[in-house]
Amino acid sequence: MNARYPGADSFDYVIIGSGAAGSVLANRLTEDGTTTVCVLEAGPPDRNPFIHIPAGFIKTLADPGVTWQFKTEPLEMTGGRRISTVQGRTLGGSSSVNGMIYNRGQPADLDNWAQRGNRGWGYADCLPYFRRSERRIGLGDEARRGRDGGIPVTDNDWIHPLSEAFIAGCVGLGIPRNPDYNSGDQAGVGYFQRAILNGRRVSAARGFLHPAMSRRNLNVRTNARASAILFEGRRAIGVRYQAARGAAPRTVLARREVIVSAGTVNTARLLQVSGIGPAELVERLGVPLVHALPGVGSNFRDHYASRFVMRAKPGVTTLNELSRGLRLGREIARWGLKRPSILATSPSHVHVFWKSFEGMDAPDLQCVFTPGSYAEGKVYVLDNYPGVTAGAWQHRPESTGWVRARSADVFEDPEINPNYLSAPMDRQVHLGGMRLLRRMLNTPELAPYLEAETLPGREVQRDDELLDFAKRNGSTTYHLIGTARMGPATDPGAVVDDRLLVHGMQGLRVVDASIMPNMPSANTYATTLMIAEKAADFIRGRMPAADAA
Repeated sequence: MNARYPGADSFDYVIIGSGAAGSVLANRLTEDGTTTVCVLEAGPPDRNPFIHIPAGFIKTLADPGVTWQFKTEPLEMTGGRRISTVQGRTLGGSSSVNGMIYNRGQPADLDNWAQRGNRGWGYADCLPYFRRSERRIGLGDEARRGRDGGIPVTDNDWIHPLSEAFIAGCVGLGIPRNPDYNSGDQAGVGYFQRAILNGRRVSAARGFLHPAMSRRNLNVRTNARASAILFEGRRAIGVRYQAARGAAPRTVLARREVIVSAGTVNTARLLQVSGIGPAELVERLGVPLVHALPGVGSNFRDHYASRFVMRAKPGVTTLNELSRGLRLGREIARWGLKRPSILATSPSHVHVFWKSFEGMDAPDLQCVFTPGSYAEGKVYVLDNYPGVTAGAWQHRPESTGWVRARSADVFEDPEINPNYLSAPMDRQVHLGGMRLLRRMLNTPELAPYLEAETLPGREVQRDDELLDFAKRNGSTTYHLIGTARMGPATDPGAVVDDRLLVHGMQGLRVVDASIMPNMPSANTYATTLMIAEKAADFIRGRMPAADAA
């Protein structure tokens, strides 16, 4: 018992956050049956039925009961708009509300991390941990794909003629069909792999946390928002948390480590309000400075996407029509019978990993296609006419921003500034992506189905016109990374070392997407699962999986 906190519960590890990373860690650290773990989740249990229906993301993303309704600052390159950067706030975190896409990215992403001085983070080092976390159901190289992990990764089983025509058109443009973009060779076009099984979303909570919750050595506390990490000197010893603003604070102690897995925004904010971060910011917040780390909250990156919409010809049936009336009733019945249905699809159906300009060695763009379209200016409201959507974003944006706490009150949203498209190279790649979208939507294979471009419209042609459209209509892809960047102690912007321990601190580790030094050429979910699997071996003192193999 700690004399400063009489009556406080004590565990070996306290994990802040039950998202992708927190769920994996909770499972792995309690496998031995003796190590005690407490997980603090700011949101409620994952009982909302829309969490488990894949198409339910349309409901959950707008529901403050299960999400953090974060918004960016108004930015020049967003036309003064504040962009919604919603994150999950329930068991499973964002894995309970995301698009369920499983995408590892390119091996070069991780080799770049290792080249920055992060030992053991090259692709060959990380591949065993990708394999450990997934249960691939379908085609896959046994040396590269996992078959026994907590997250089932399945192929799209709802195939639409427009998706087939789009893929055929891309092949006609010289983009090869790729049967497994997670094999290490990403380039090409095909259907996304996703974390859906038997018509239901499988979040990190369902895949990792819930199976471990029957263990007596795991304690999960929901509606427990961490308000401060507690220290003795520079050693983290526990966490203070609250159920609601004004509620009496409670304390839980950690005998070995406090592990912050709160997500890119909340991790940065929590470290700052706990006294770890840029000295001038911590002073402005009015909290005692525990350790000056200027990189906390900086290096913030996100993918910024522009989407083109085309109206389909009369008589063509798209998701817009299937989501209404009797047709929707039939889709619900099919879902109930565990048959392919629009209710069991991810938001994006087709992927294209390709190049913004000819002559490049590897793809620098991710493009997506869906046989449906959303009304202009509305959040996930389908058009009242048949339509399709294709979007594009840059794999590795150079633009960086920051996350800064506005006050020591964790019930006040922080300042979020991703500086979208501020780097000149990002604008050039974005233009290349938009022009590629036009080429892919105007192939002979799609011509029998589509009649007109409605967004941005064929009159928008010049570079300045296209960038103006991107400013007025572009949006996040919810891939937030980098605010607690991994790097050696010689890197003045690094926050954690290559074992994810916070520089200059003891008993404090960060395990989530905030540690990524650079953006992977992918959605961030799969990489975050891998990071947590690798961190679990660090914490347990196990040999790296690559060495043990």
